[in-house]
Amino acid sequence: MSTSASSIKLRHLLGIEGLSPETISALLDVSETYIEQNRQIDKKQSLLRGRTIINLFFENSTRTRTSFELAGKRLGGDVINMQTSASSVKKGETLLDTAMTLNAMHPDLLVVRHPDSGAVQLLSQKVNCAVINGGDGSHEHPTQALLDALTIRRRRGKLQGLLVAICGDILHSRVARSNIHLLNTMGARVRVIGPPTLMPAEIDRLGVEVFTDMRKGLTGVDIVMMLRLQTERMHGSYVPSIPEYFRFFGLDNEKLSFAKPDALIMHPGPMNRGVEIDSEVADDIGRSVIHEQVEMGVAVRMACLEVLMSQRRNEPSGSVAEGGGE
Repeated sequence: MSTSASSIKLRHLLGIEGLSPETISALLDVSETYIEQNRQIDKKQSLLRGRTIINLFFENSTRTRTSFELAGKRLGGDVINMQTSASSVKKGETLLDTAMTLNAMHPDLLVVRHPDSGAVQLLSQKVNCAVINGGDGSHEHPTQALLDALTIRRRRGKLQGLLVAICGDILHSRVARSNIHLLNTMGARVRVIGPPTLMPAEIDRLGVEVFTDMRKGLTGVDIVMMLRLQTERMHGSYVPSIPEYFRFFGLDNEKLSFAKPDALIMHPGPMNRGVEIDSEVADDIGRSVIHEQVEMGVAVRMACLEVLMSQRRNEPSGSVAEGGGE
């Protein structure tokens, strides 16, 4: 690819909102260069040798944390995982105290996941290093949207003009928000499908078509993106019962038949089989790209680490980045 990481001007990656189509395309192009490397026996480079990356996770995560850890190590960086269950945060230390403590250790990059929307941006304003948002509340999860876009682009050759349905728990989903921003920016059409109780009040202002009927919403779509039912964020009754939810909004072959015959099936994981997706559909070798998404995740996170680290080499401290980066 002709795109170089150093040509992408980002100080932080806090969200997709505000990124230009050119920046998104460039990040995907850099990600492409790592896919083949990750399939080799020798996967390691020394690009980030001497650089320190701290994964700071205030919420449990297996896929995202492991993916970032692999990405950092394959680029030759020193990666430290901090789980808050084993940190001073559990003893009453505030987010800003943690930021100042970590800042004094002079890391080069923080990957932060936090249950509160906006917490990662706040932290980014208090540290000298680059920050990547690994998911904040129900706000954004930028690297998930980028890996989804890379998966689609490799299978379909483009994003522009595609009709994408995002289905399920839209209300609590940072994955949905980041994907809506990215797909709209890149010229795709987006539908959101789910029960009214799991649909944000302002969702139509994000430039999407809203459906509460799964079959109508899936009619003619190119991509079916299922979301996990996030029961841990639900305080109160959002769905009558799990069997009822699956009956109306779980993806099975009958509902999928309304989409295009070659529609791709996606899921950010972890999947609740029999809740939001039927096993037969999830394991459909010809149409499900769920395992591909996981593979693309490592490549995308390697690209994001390279881009932010190259920016720190090329820009004076405190420089301002594009909208989605600061």
